[in-house]
Amino acid sequence: MLNRHVVNLTSRDLLKKIGDRKTSREYRHKETIYRQGDAADAMFYVQDGNVKLSVASKRGQKKAVIGILRQGDFFGERCLVRRSLRMSTATAIHQSTITRIRTATIIRILHQDPVFAKLVIIHLLSRITRIEEDFVDQFFNSSEKRLARILLLLARFGKHSEPKSAVLKLSQKTLAEMVGTTRSRVSYFMNRFRKMGYIHYNGGLQVHRGLFTFALEK
Repeated sequence: MLNRHVVNLTSRDLLKKIGDRKTSREYRHKETIYRQGDAADAMFYVQDGNVKLSVASKRGQKKAVIGILRQGDFFGERCLVRRSLRMSTATAIHQSTITRIRTATIIRILHQDPVFAKLVIIHLLSRITRIEEDFVDQFFNSSEKRLARILLLLARFGKHSEPKSAVLKLSQKTLAEMVGTTRSRVSYFMNRFRKMGYIHYNGGLQVHRGLFTFALEK
C-alpha cells in the first residue's frame, strides 16, 4: 500500500500546481455533484466535508456504495479518458465544499509541467491500489472484517499512525451498503467492536490500534 503521508502530500501539491485555474462551491447534504452516465468533463477535490460514490444497475433496482471520500481526496479521474462517461454517482454527505477542475485545464498542465504529471501518476496508482484491495476484501473477507477495514480507512488509520477520531459520521445503512450486508449486522458488529475496546464514541468515532490488528488476523 502507498504511504498515506505521500498520498496526502500529492493531493496538496496537485491543488497548488493547479493554482487559481479551478472553481469551488458548497453542496448541501445529499446534493448530487454528478450522476452515473453524465459526461466526465472535470475532476474534483474535496476541500471540506465528505462525498459518497455509489453505483446503480441499469434499471436502478440494485445500488451499492463503492467509496466514501474525505477532505483532501480527488475524484472523477475518469475525465482523463477521452469522451468518457461517469461510472458512478457522487453525492455530498453533510455540507461539503468541492473544488472543480476542468479536464482541459488538467490536460494542459500535464503537457506543460512534468512534475505535475508525475504527481497525477502517483495519485492514480494509489487509487488503483485501493481498488485492488477493495476487490480482494470483498471476495475473501467476512462482513465483519470488511466493516473493520472500512472503519480503519475512514479514520485514515495506517500501520504507523496514532489512533484518531474520524469526524465522518455515517449512518449504519450507508455502512451496510459499503460492506454488502444488512444494517442489523452492522449494528451487531459495531457493538462487538465497542465491547472489545476497538472503537468508542467521543464526539466522533475513535478507532484504536486493536481494530487494525483484528483486521489483519486470518
